[in-house]
Amino acid sequence: WATDDSSLERAFSSFGEILESKIINDRETGRSRGFGFVTFRDEQSMRDAIEGMNGQLLDGRNITVNEAQNRRNG
Repeated sequence: WATDDSSLERAFSSFGEILESKIINDRETGRSRGFGFVTFRDEQSMRDAIEGMNGQLLDGRNITVNEAQNRRNG
């Protein structure tokens, strides 16, 4: 998993202003867990990114892009 926070942001920056981009790493090993999050300033940018990037290649891997859902407790 070669993608880091910066390359994730670069890949999505054409869709709108990004507030945060974050690759999630394993707490123990520090290695990527294979997913991340991109937070856009507005909803339309998010929707454009989902439409434009879902199924595309990023650093040699096919990616799935969707809207993050809130975690449920319990």
